[in-house]
Amino acid sequence: MERLKQLAINEEGFVFDPLTGESFTVNQTGLFILKKLKEGKTEEEILKELVENFEVSEEEAQRDIIDFIEKLRSYRLI
Repeated sequence: MERLKQLAINEEGFVFDPLTGESFTVNQTGLFILKKLKEGKTEEEILKELVENFEVSEEEAQRDIIDFIEKLRSYRLI
């Protein structure tokens, strides 16, 4: 999780990893999840906030979180 905290993120969803020099973009949902993870929020807390802030069901939000976290793991960011 320490590497995740080093990521530079802008409001448009551009993400820069200063450790590797790699960059990528995320959509608004990914940006929201990434920011919450950097803040140290749990998956449950993020789920609740996603449902409150976006027009999305709890089931869809849960799938989005799981998929996004798996993608972060595949890039070894968490």
